[in-house]
Amino acid sequence: MAEWPLRYADRMIVGINTTHDHDGISYHLQVEDLGLDAKAFEVRVYDKGNVLWLKRVSYEDMLAEDLDKTAREQAIRQRMEKTLHTVRAGIDRGKIALS
Repeated sequence: MAEWPLRYADRMIVGINTTHDHDGISYHLQVEDLGLDAKAFEVRVYDKGNVLWLKRVSYEDMLAEDLDKTAREQAIRQRMEKTLHTVRAGIDRGKIALS
């Protein structure tokens, strides 16, 4: 098990780019995997190219699980999508301040 970080250190999961309309503004939402060295991904909210909000989310706990590469990548991707859903809801409910 200790070998996989070395074998897959250069692997990154394809990120997510989408828009989210709120109060007449179309925000660009981006989720980017930082790779297995960082064991995390970042979620960013942009308006006109400016980063308004950023959060780093660890997935180190998933790396400790005994999953094959495909299952691990699927689990991380699901966390990315769930986090993006939570960010959208946070924007809509005013829990994520973007001004």
